[in-house]
Amino acid sequence: MKRIASFTVNHNVLQPGVYVSRIDDDIITYDLRFKKPNSDDYLSNPSMHTIEHLFATYSRNSKYQDNVVYFGPMGCRTGFYFLLRGVDKQDALNLIKETMQFISSYNDEIPGCTAIECGNYLEHDLECAKKDATQYLGVIKSWTVENMEYMA
Repeated sequence: MKRIASFTVNHNVLQPGVYVSRIDDDIITYDLRFKKPNSDDYLSNPSMHTIEHLFATYSRNSKYQDNVVYFGPMGCRTGFYFLLRGVDKQDALNLIKETMQFISSYNDEIPGCTAIECGNYLEHDLECAKKDATQYLGVIKSWTVENMEYMA
């Protein structure tokens, strides 16, 4: 089988940040890399789950709500994929930063966090999610579109 694009990225040199993972017609997949791969420092499942709920809710309520295709975790627990349709890279980066700011200061009930709404509603950690979002925001606060290419 042909190797998929994400397996062609050199994870030995990949650092936390925001990267363009792939472009498919008008859909851009962003790699929101919170943690350095293979460093024994991974996002916890409860934190990732909470970030997923908050990021998806915030972005799907933003002015780009009709452009959000998907937001979800990477199986390696080092970050997330965010897919947007018809949004330029600078606006996407601004939305990512705004959303991280929202998560880092969030102090309310986690949206979609009942047994009816979620298949694992008990596995959340708001405080850890806020800590991870704050740390990531520190990494990307001065990130630019020019920084969004993977290193060789």
